[in-house]
Amino acid sequence: MKEVYLKIEGRVQGIGYRRWAVAKAQDIGGISGWVRNEDDGSVEILMCGEEDNINEMIKYCYRGPMFARVDKISFLPGVRNYFLPQIEPGKFIRI
Repeated sequence: MKEVYLKIEGRVQGIGYRRWAVAKAQDIGGISGWVRNEDDGSVEILMCGEEDNINEMIKYCYRGPMFARVDKISFLPGVRNYFLPQIEPGKFIRI
């Protein structure tokens, strides 16, 4: 199992990036986690799953949905605090 926490910057809010990410994670399968908008205009994704599935999702995140422009993806250290939801096995959700 692999877990990654991504910060995606560019034109990624207001164009359906979170909805697209949920659908893409479901298409790939075996990915649990969440996606959320940040106040700075970026999108964050925390996800876990089999390494091949996570790597495939990361590749798709660099492209994003049709109207997105991804300028940068940063890999953040794993975050565990009471303000963010825990990953629920078998679920990838928008928050």
